[in-house]
Order: sequence, then C-alpha cells, then structure tokens
Amino acid sequence: MISNLRTALVITRREVRDQFRDWRIIFPILGLTIFFPFLMNFTTAQVLQFVNRYGASIVGERLVPFSMMIVGFFPISVSLVIALESFVGEKERGSIEPLFNTPLLDWQIYIGKILSSIVPPLIASFFGMAVYCIGLVYNNVPLPELQLIILIIAITIIQAIVMVAGAVVVSSQATSVRAANLLASFIIIPMALLIQGESIVMFWGNYGTLWWVVFGLSVLAVLLLRVGLAHFSREELLGREIDVLNIRWGWKIFKSGFLGKASNIKEWYQIEVVTTLKEMRISILIIFLFLLAGFYIGSTQISRFEFPIEQLGVENMEQQLIQLSSNWSIGNFSPVLLIFWQNFRVILISFVLGVITLGIFGVIPLMASIGIVGYIMALLEKIGLDVGTYFLGFIIPHGIFEIPAAIVAIAAIFHMGVLVATPDADLTIGEVWIKSIGNWSKVMVALVIPMLFIAAIIESWITPKLALWLLF
Repeated sequence: MISNLRTALVITRREVRDQFRDWRIIFPILGLTIFFPFLMNFTTAQVLQFVNRYGASIVGERLVPFSMMIVGFFPISVSLVIALESFVGEKERGSIEPLFNTPLLDWQIYIGKILSSIVPPLIASFFGMAVYCIGLVYNNVPLPELQLIILIIAITIIQAIVMVAGAVVVSSQATSVRAANLLASFIIIPMALLIQGESIVMFWGNYGTLWWVVFGLSVLAVLLLRVGLAHFSREELLGREIDVLNIRWGWKIFKSGFLGKASNIKEWYQIEVVTTLKEMRISILIIFLFLLAGFYIGSTQISRFEFPIEQLGVENMEQQLIQLSSNWSIGNFSPVLLIFWQNFRVILISFVLGVITLGIFGVIPLMASIGIVGYIMALLEKIGLDVGTYFLGFIIPHGIFEIPAAIVAIAAIFHMGVLVATPDADLTIGEVWIKSIGNWSKVMVALVIPMLFIAAIIESWITPKLALWLLF
C-alpha cells in the first residue's frame, strides 16, 4: 500500500513543480499572501484603536483571530482554479492522455491530483497567516492564544481539503473548464456561508463549537474523497465530450427511483417502498442515534443556558390549554395545516442542507428540534414537575407519528450521501444523485407526508385535551 501511495506522490511532485513554474498561478498567490495580510493588519490596528477608545476591547480581541482565519481562507478560495483544472483542464489541452496511458491505477492518479491541488493553497494560506502574525507583533498587537491558533490552522486545513476535494470531483465529471468553473459556485457559496457562520461563533467566543465544525467538515472531506474515488474512470473521462440538458432523461431517472418496477399502488408499497426501507435500515439506525444524542445534548444545556422560570407560564398552563382546546376544535383544519407546514418545512431545510453536504448536515435541524425538547424536559425537572406526565401529555400523542416520520425522512436524506459514495460502474454521479432524490420523494409521499398530517391532526385536536386531562 505504501509503495502504491509513493507512486501517486510522483504525480503530486510533477503537478506541484509545474504549478510553481506558472506565473499565472504564482503571481495571484503571492499577491494574496503578501498584500492581503498587510491590509488586514492595517485594518485590525485601526479597528482596535477605535474600539479601545470606547472601552469595547473584547471586540478587538475577537477581531484578531477572525482576521487570521480570513487571511488563511482567501488563498484557498482563489487557488480553487488549480483543482478545477486538474482533470478537465488537461483534457482540453490534450496533455492528460500520456498520464492515462501509464500503468498507474485510477485511484493513484486521483490521489496524486488531489494532493497536488491541496499543496499550493495550503502553502499560500500558512504563509499568509505567518505574515499576518508578524504584522501583529510589529504593531504590538497581542497574538491569539496557542489553542486558538491551532484551531484556526485546523479549520484552514480541513476547509482546503473539502473545497479541493469537491473541485476535483467537479473537474473529473465536467466536460469543459467553463462548465467546471460554473459548477464551482456550488462549492464556493456554501463555504462562504460557512465562513459567515464561523465568524459569528468566533465573535461570540464559543470556540469549542468550532471544533465540531472541524469534525463535521472532516466527515464531509472523507465522503467527498470517497465519492471522487468511487466514480472516477479514465475511460469515461476521455469518452465524455459534452453535457446536454436533457429533462426527459432526468425525469426518466427520477421516475425509476420513485416508481421502480411497480405497476400499481399495492406493488409500489409492498415492493418498492418496503425494499427502500430495508436498504435504509442502517441509515435509520444512525439517525435514531443522532436523535438520542440531540435529546441528551439539549438536556445537558440547562446548566449553561439558564431560562427564567417565570417565563415558562406554568402557572397559567391550565387556562392556556382550555383556550387552546376551544380554539383548536375538531374539524378546524387551520391549526392542522399550520403544524403540518412547520414540520414539513424543517424536513425541507434538512433536504437542502443534505443536498449541498452529501447528506451529512441534513441531520442538524432534527437534532436542534429534539435538543429543544430535551432542554424543556430538563427545565421542567429542575423546577420539580413530573416530567413523565408532561412528556406523555405533550409529546407522545402526536410524537408516535411525528418522530418516526422525521427519522425516516432524515434517514432518506442521509442515505442519499451513502448512495453517491457507493461505487457503481453503471451510473454516473448525476444519475445516482437524481435516482436518490427519487427514493427520497418515494419515502416522503408514501410514509412521511401522511404520518406528518396524522401527527398534525392529533397535535391540534387531541394533544391539548389529553394534556389538560392528565395534568389538571
């Protein structure tokens, strides 16, 4: 295995050497690693003087690590063009055929290209952060703590790996450099949004949360590497000439995932839906464990985030339940549709997050929702109320439908990433992705939407009355 990896490193050395000979790559990297850190140093010094004048020194303390993170991110984002041209660029120039004619295996070629695309951006990032830190010392600005510097370096490395791994996947599947550059927006935009989220957490001062970001990005990086290796084929890359927007073809792939081979509704449920659930059983188990983890994490936050007991309105709960029972009478579908849309919207957000992260971050909305439930249960226990009665009255009646529906829906989103990362010589990444969306739609129509609607009916018509009967 080590000797095979050394063979892949031959490609890495060749690619890196050629990149550092190209002035079109060197000049932008030098500009970003020399000029931009000096600009950030000047900006940081001016902002620190301004905030210290008004006694807001904590803002300045949080600004220094944030600026260091931005300095490290910029060379990676601009140097992404190296990864985007790793395969399709050489194909257009006609220089990739000699590489493909070598006895190297597909995975050796792919790993060599990945490593060669990561090295220059990381060198530029580390050099830029070093220049920024030297500027801080020169301006007598305190450096961030060593632990925080290590965290910023870890974030920079894992973001570089994620962006490059995604870009190389795009390059290996695209038919032209122009198409690869257009598809790069699906990499840059999510990462830019992630940087904004990281900046909020950094100014908040909760640096421990950023280590969870590093962990999540590490999982995403491994999955992207797996996806690229699973679907890379030199013969397919050379034989692919042009991509055509074929809606009829896409609909056919989607329909094969949604309907399968069933000829009627009975066969669809008995064969296709049941088969899909069996294939998802591991994903369902994983999401269930995430659900338990979310409940536990939420219940442990009671010691960190105190909530005023008087704002719970426990003393007025009987009157609130009586009013709710009268307003949400049986036959009134207005609250039913409102509750259904609220739950369905959470699943749609999970779907969007899952699509752009290969199913990984799709579990976040569910964990957040269950975490709130765990927090409320811990809060009720803290003030001495019977948690079991509240859980039985407020959660169980509609939860027996809502919670399994949410687990199945999020498991289907998670399973999309599993399918994409599974090697399939007969299907491209696009075909697997469209078919997996068809599978998700199948589960949604067959199980999730009906169960969510039933849960909404129970929550609006039955839960308030049952809670009133049990608690009062």
